[in-house]
Amino acid sequence: MSILPDELWRRILELGIKSGGFTSKDLCSISICCRLLHRLSDEEALWSHLLLSDFPSAASSSSSPVKSKSLYRNRYERERVRKMAAHRRAVLRKESEIAEHSRKLRGIESGLAEDGEKMRATLAELSNLARVREASVALNAWQPDVIRGRHKQIVEQCAVPVESRMHALEMELRLCNHRISGFRRALKDEKLRLDMAKQQLVSLNYHPLRDYTGVSGGDHQSNIKRKKKNP
Repeated sequence: MSILPDELWRRILELGIKSGGFTSKDLCSISICCRLLHRLSDEEALWSHLLLSDFPSAASSSSSPVKSKSLYRNRYERERVRKMAAHRRAVLRKESEIAEHSRKLRGIESGLAEDGEKMRATLAELSNLARVREASVALNAWQPDVIRGRHKQIVEQCAVPVESRMHALEMELRLCNHRISGFRRALKDEKLRLDMAKQQLVSLNYHPLRDYTGVSGGDHQSNIKRKKKNP
């Protein structure tokens, strides 16, 4: 490395930073390679350009003689604290969303179970009424006295009008089927939303320093430009 002059190494670092390929983390990493790079990576011009690129508002508002590297470190720490707080709020919102989806799922499952029970009771009553109607029709035909007595007993035990009650039960059965279909669709959709929210929560926890609230003004535009430049 000593074969190349300092000016050439300085130019390489400048081109790397100005092209957007070098970040502050990269500059800190190469500074531990050797004494030469440690000295060159600490130069004011490099950190001044990084400060202007990543935190233009801090660079424009700074009138103190503090070095750009120190200003960059302070602003970076402030941004890190802000992003961690934003991450925590995003996690809490997502956990609240998951809890709400879970609550809705329990409500849908409860409604589905109630309508399923109601449909089974309706089908059982319809089956009994169908037996009553068959017994009533059978009374009009000749049959042995024992069988006729059984049919008559079945008919007499029914205290409601068979045809009107069966019509009402058939309407109720259609309504139950319609409600159950709606509950099943809602259950499927809500499960998809819950799974998506859980995946988003995993992503949130995997990227704790991602900017979840966004930044305003020049900082946001600068971050977009640097992301576009980076491969």
